[in-house]
Amino acid sequence: MTKSLHIVRHGKSSWDYEDISDIDRPLSPRGINNAYLMAKKLSERKVVPDLFLTSPANRALYTSIIFARILKFPYEKITIEDSIYIGYTEELIGLIRSQKASVSHILIFGHNPAFTSLANHLMDHYLDNIPTSGIVSLSYKIDSWEEIGKAKPEKDFFDYPKRYL
Repeated sequence: MTKSLHIVRHGKSSWDYEDISDIDRPLSPRGINNAYLMAKKLSERKVVPDLFLTSPANRALYTSIIFARILKFPYEKITIEDSIYIGYTEELIGLIRSQKASVSHILIFGHNPAFTSLANHLMDHYLDNIPTSGIVSLSYKIDSWEEIGKAKPEKDFFDYPKRYL
């Protein structure tokens, strides 16, 4: 059975608001545009997700909503996971491993440095950075998400907005 994991860093956030907490920072106009661009690129690859997991941070949640709109994923099925906000690599792997075997395609939305660290832990090669709205997609020949981190991906791709702008 094939399982795919799409690690999506949130869109560029706005720093225009001094008096709001980090978790509440919204997407900037560029962040919105780039999230739409990358969601469309993922749609062109015929990705049909079973599960969206997102950080509760405004910028990650809204990035996931943009992707849901483009990929025709029901908004009410987006799962907010507090552990993604501050998540460390092992916590993120634990979250992924805890998903049901019936789920084949996961999109997870969150933050650096944790997401770059997660991608590097799961892949055979090294990435310096997943830029905002960047996507690392990994496919595995596994039966259960419990095998993530032990099995290496069969194929993967890395995509980001500056490739198109």
